[in-house]
Amino acid sequence: MNTLPVVQIRTTPSILSIDADPGQFSLRQPKADVQLHTRPAQLKVQSHAPELNVDQSRAFAAYNGGNMIDMNARIYSGMQQIFLQNIANRVQQGNQLAEIHKSGNTIANIIGEDWQGTSFPEMRGPASIDNVDIRFNVRAPELEYTPAVSEMNVTINRPEIEYQRGKLDIYVKQYASIQYTPPAIDIGM
Repeated sequence: MNTLPVVQIRTTPSILSIDADPGQFSLRQPKADVQLHTRPAQLKVQSHAPELNVDQSRAFAAYNGGNMIDMNARIYSGMQQIFLQNIANRVQQGNQLAEIHKSGNTIANIIGEDWQGTSFPEMRGPASIDNVDIRFNVRAPELEYTPAVSEMNVTINRPEIEYQRGKLDIYVKQYASIQYTPPAIDIGM
């Protein structure tokens, strides 16, 4: 029996090797620059001294007549009153004399009652516990307020982004091959 010779074929596959490292991001965000300027608040207070006013002119008028103008005015006014009162007394006496027929209306009785003199008019003002006027003036303080002012300036810094590429190495670890092994030839035939 004759067998056919067999050719042996042996193959080896190619092997690729991939070595990869991922890339890396580096992200850095610097802080923002902040500048803050503040003008402080101001409060100005202006206070006024209280005022005390004492008016004693009516008290002085009651003590000694006061100033000359007021004293003369009171005397003049009093003289008018005395004059009018004397006229009224004379009219009344004349009326009593006209009624002489009534008992007690004799000339001696009417004229005899007129022996007291008329007093000089009062040159002083009236006496009273309210003759001194006291006024106390208090003014509220003046306030001027200026509020505080703040100014803020912000400078934003951009982020700093860096990228480092990873490595990617692709190489052939084993090449593909085909081996043919021919059959052994028997020479002895």
